[in-house]
Amino acid sequence: MTADRIRPGDRVALRTPAEILATLDVGGTLGGVPFMPEMLQYFGRSFTVSRRVDKICDTVCPVASRRMTEVVFLENLRCNGSGHGGCEAACRIYWKDDWLVRMAPNAPPPRLPDTAAIAALARVAAANARQNHEEIRYRCQATEARRATTPLPGWDLRQYAREAQSGNIAWGRMLRLLLFRILPWELRSLARRPAAQLPRARGGAKQERLHLRPGEWVEVRSAAEIARTLDAKNTNRGLYFSAPEMATECGKRYRVRRRLSRIIEESSGRMLEFKNDCIELEGPLCTGERSIGRWFCAREIYPYWREAWLKRVEPLTPPPASAPAVLATTST
Repeated sequence: MTADRIRPGDRVALRTPAEILATLDVGGTLGGVPFMPEMLQYFGRSFTVSRRVDKICDTVCPVASRRMTEVVFLENLRCNGSGHGGCEAACRIYWKDDWLVRMAPNAPPPRLPDTAAIAALARVAAANARQNHEEIRYRCQATEARRATTPLPGWDLRQYAREAQSGNIAWGRMLRLLLFRILPWELRSLARRPAAQLPRARGGAKQERLHLRPGEWVEVRSAAEIARTLDAKNTNRGLYFSAPEMATECGKRYRVRRRLSRIIEESSGRMLEFKNDCIELEGPLCTGERSIGRWFCAREIYPYWREAWLKRVEPLTPPPASAPAVLATTST
């Protein structure tokens, strides 16, 4: 690991469009990672590196970890789908180290490149945002993730050391998680004993429609109530309830972030339209700290919720002016 490697907490800015363009291959990618149209808006600004992306989860098949190199996340910058048919997946954006330059803490923001320079890069990014098919299929960082990564077996302990060495996770916390959560769960997995389950009762619950809108408050129903809405595959009308990550939210209150209508299918690039209610909440993210085989995935995907898994509640009472702010993730 080189001493000048970009690390969490560093302040960075995008290199010039010409410099970035020079790193891209004929497919508009560097190391398999596309430079997307949604990234053009970030020229002329500076950002803080939130995390090095040394591994991600493969959500296609099989579900497992994959090794990624020379990539970071900047703050909570997410794709808005504007260059990909309005996809609403809101994936975090991968930034290759070679697309960034480190800045001094007190340095002024970089100058915004001239329009012609940005336009040249924009043409390349837009030309590669779709696949070469008769039907419309999109190409983005999520659809290309397998080509930008290599398989990472769970027994390779170097992946955990990299998380600590890169500054993503403190050594003490990493050791505690490794000894008391990761290794025990992996051993149970090898013994074919599930590490997390919902109650056995399934099916039969009334599918209440709440018609939730952004900004409304909801409470995640109990595990028993959710289990009654699921089939034998842990799905509700095709939407999977990931118990290891999502069951920890039971009983907690959040605001509705938005209703989802469309996302790109990572395996094919096709745009999928949701036929039933699909809700995104403010706060809960997949942390990668509870999923066997995908430990410490950095993607922080928003879980998708059915209205049947939620119930409408009154807004939390704002705290007095003198009291500390209460997060939306307050348990009840």
